[in-house]
Amino acid sequence: MSIKNTLSRRKFVKGLCASAMICGSGLYASNDKKMANTKRSGPITLRGNSFDLTYKKNPVNFTGANRMATAINGSVPAPILRFKEGERVKLRVHNKMDEWTSIHWHGLILPSSQDGVPGISTGFKGIAPNSSFEYEFDINQNGTYWYHSHSGFQEQTGSYGAIVIEPKEKYPYSFDREHTIVLSDWSDEKPEDIYTTLKKLPHYYNTKERTILDYFEDIRKNGYANTNNMRAMWNNMRMEDSDISDVTGATYTFLMSGVPPTDGWLGLFKNGEKVLLRVINSSAMTIFDFRIPGLKMKVVAADGQYVEPFSVDEFRIAVAETYDILVEPDNDTAYTLFAQAIDRSGYTRGTLTSNVNLKADIPSMDRRPILNHGDMGMGRLGENKSGNPFEKAGKAGYGSNKKADFSKITDGPHVDMFAPAARFKLDDPGIGLRNHKEEHNRKVLTYADIFNLYETEDKREPSREIELHLTGNMARYMWSMNGVKFADAKPLMLKYGERVRITLHNDTMMTHPIHLHGLWSELETGEPNKIPKKHTIIVQPGAKASYLVTADAMGGWAYHCHLLYHMPGMFRHVIVS
Repeated sequence: MSIKNTLSRRKFVKGLCASAMICGSGLYASNDKKMANTKRSGPITLRGNSFDLTYKKNPVNFTGANRMATAINGSVPAPILRFKEGERVKLRVHNKMDEWTSIHWHGLILPSSQDGVPGISTGFKGIAPNSSFEYEFDINQNGTYWYHSHSGFQEQTGSYGAIVIEPKEKYPYSFDREHTIVLSDWSDEKPEDIYTTLKKLPHYYNTKERTILDYFEDIRKNGYANTNNMRAMWNNMRMEDSDISDVTGATYTFLMSGVPPTDGWLGLFKNGEKVLLRVINSSAMTIFDFRIPGLKMKVVAADGQYVEPFSVDEFRIAVAETYDILVEPDNDTAYTLFAQAIDRSGYTRGTLTSNVNLKADIPSMDRRPILNHGDMGMGRLGENKSGNPFEKAGKAGYGSNKKADFSKITDGPHVDMFAPAARFKLDDPGIGLRNHKEEHNRKVLTYADIFNLYETEDKREPSREIELHLTGNMARYMWSMNGVKFADAKPLMLKYGERVRITLHNDTMMTHPIHLHGLWSELETGEPNKIPKKHTIIVQPGAKASYLVTADAMGGWAYHCHLLYHMPGMFRHVIVS
């Protein structure tokens, strides 16, 4: 069957999941009797310090078509794992498939040998077919994290799940009930076919390309000359200003805790309860914008780390990021948890309610965003207007907009553009969200809002700076760092105990969530005493990001863009010795 025929049929059945069909694995459970045996409540929870996790191909049906998933314990998403800070855990992973596999414990600080990246983690080659591997490590942190395969494209086919680590001490905030929300994207296409299609025709899944009607509307708004100049720029770059996501709702069905939007995830609360929502983006390629119409969200943790609480109406959550939020819903009211894809090609949703019979309106998606000159780091149009602390810091490296060193980029086929006017944009919520306060009265989270709840532990000035350019060639769908793909790159060497600054310079038109394994990425927000610790950091198109790293964990670590189809090229091996 051709890809084109598959997509045509999917457009007809996408999101359809008859109530008689099993959506996902069918392994759902809840502590609430009203929720028992309902497929809408999400995956089961496993508690303790000793676990058995079994990989096996498992049939699923999210769209009306039967497909095979790479399931863990027969579930998509995999079971929620609950640990306790201070304990030592053992996780026996059994591979019942005819292909190699692995599990990476995303965001956990542990020995390199337990990190689960084949060929990168010290001494770890992966888990062979029909064999087992035992992970064992101490839990020295708390918070919301997740786990997933780091082998091939298995993450796209269902091998991901949530991790919740309960603290030894009391939480710095109070709540009465909690729910774990796992966002993801599912395609009935094989991921290998998706990747092959992208290599042949990168714009294949972009069904929202600009039309002649858009052209006339641009002329009406901006004038004939300005419109043609802008169109000429995009044509010269062989790029589209509507190219926000590589893979879209044209093939994806977006899920909330394994439930498609036609059914919607369901979570309960009781009168007067304060509810903690642990939101995890475990997608392969989709960045979501998350909100709950009618409810303020108080952000209390980012990437598992406590932050000074602040309230928002909406937040962008990149692939691999996590946010913990507190909400205080009213009794006898139903609320929609709404997560729309960054390119507005689809959404997933759930319902938070005190009564399963109550319904909540599903909001319309916002208008699709369009890239402009400033988004590409090509002029002053992309600069901040509100006074980002980065723009004023003035120190060498720390927050300063010193001239980028493009000499570090290897000239070759992996680079089709530069961003000479890239800026730090910590107070910029990103494309598609910038005017939401004025247009929708919605306060949107920015990185400038995030401050660690506790004092910065390592206050040393960095001894050196590492500048990395995120590079790519969209026309040939090739991704790299400094113009060099992973297969041709030398390891990035860090000296044990040193403090370094890493500055990322995004020379592409895509948003990249960058993940450094094994070490915290301490995002420089202009307040050195409350630097937030993150494991995944968004770098916007044509923008820069800067963070500090203390190399306090020996061994080999992966460092990469967490968009699955970017990862083969935009990847580095970090060695701490």
